[in-house]
Amino acid sequence: MQSLDVTMAWRNIWRHPRRTLLTTLAIAFACVLLIFMLSFQFGSYEAMINASVNIHTGHLQVQAEGYQEKQEIRRVIEDPEAVQRALADLPEVTAAASRARAFALVSSQERAYGIMVEGIDPGAEAKVSSLSRIVQEGRYLPEAPAGEGLPCAILGHLLARNLRVGVGDELTVLGQGRDGSVAATAVVVCGIYRSGMDAYDRGAVQIPLTVFQEVFTMGTAVHEIVVTGRRLAEVAAITEALAPRLAEISNPQPLISLSWDTLLPGLKQAIGMDLVSGAISYLILILVVAFSILNTFLMAIFERTHEFGVLMAIGSRPARLIRIVLFESAGMTLVGIGIGILVGCLLTAYFAAHGIHLGGASELFSQYGIPNTLYPRLSFLTVTAGPLTVFGITLAAALYPALKIRGLKPVDALRHE
Repeated sequence: MQSLDVTMAWRNIWRHPRRTLLTTLAIAFACVLLIFMLSFQFGSYEAMINASVNIHTGHLQVQAEGYQEKQEIRRVIEDPEAVQRALADLPEVTAAASRARAFALVSSQERAYGIMVEGIDPGAEAKVSSLSRIVQEGRYLPEAPAGEGLPCAILGHLLARNLRVGVGDELTVLGQGRDGSVAATAVVVCGIYRSGMDAYDRGAVQIPLTVFQEVFTMGTAVHEIVVTGRRLAEVAAITEALAPRLAEISNPQPLISLSWDTLLPGLKQAIGMDLVSGAISYLILILVVAFSILNTFLMAIFERTHEFGVLMAIGSRPARLIRIVLFESAGMTLVGIGIGILVGCLLTAYFAAHGIHLGGASELFSQYGIPNTLYPRLSFLTVTAGPLTVFGITLAAALYPALKIRGLKPVDALRHE
């Protein structure tokens, strides 16, 4: 009996081919748009996260408790080697690098700015960030300290422009050491980089870690150890495995590990807000399709009232007629979803391979760490989330006209022309 109902429903769908085709294409278009836009959104999120992770934060960082909130120079990791040993045998960890940071006044011959001075280990830093690969003028920091002359420094192109300096120019650094003493030194600009993140390119100067520790009286202490893993998905596993090991390391303040979303709360909030606004837009699109389905089946019920009266008069129960109408809705929706998934996956796969160039908007998006070419990320979630939502809402939209059959009386329905 049920297979007969399905056959009847399928035949009824094509009683009005043009109406069915338009409704099916509307469903397919919605699915294509949802698959592509969701994939584009998640691809742009991944690009933003990777840009920030690869350039600066790493997948997670080990810090003294409270340093992330206050960034006081005295909140340090006294024994970074102990932390490095704790990280060494974790299979998910690919690299780790020590850093030290302090706010200081950096001045050239013409201008002065208060910025962050970072001490980095050039060799280890090259394994956890892309800093060594984005130097566009001059060169990266040498791994071995210079025998004579001023130590090297690198800085972002925006800060170099603000300070009006180039490769080979000298900078004076003036700050406060860990012990409260005056920290002062002169450095020479060895390289200028462009990260694509404007806030980073205008707000920091990098010098060798050994120079930083000497100038700011740090001894062997550092402020953070940047850790990278094989994938973003493994950050939670690294954090969980690392927690008991950090608890065993003696330090003035307890050591903790912070993942990228804690280190970059603004980025996480921006992604969350964009997801909400995107969900609202997608819901509006799906509701438009749902009203198309509603209109189609209201017209079908109205046109077939006499037919339903005949079927009820010969013994068909209203429940069976409702089931047939819902089968019609499900069949039409599934055909549209099938076409939409196929076209949506092919379209998204093409742009995932070739990328989408942002053109004139690339300069605007660079302020948020978004590269000028984005690649949609096709996944099980992006392929199924939209079509499943379309299926549920369109089936619910068809339920209202279907239930109107329960109120039909055979005698009145037979009189309907």
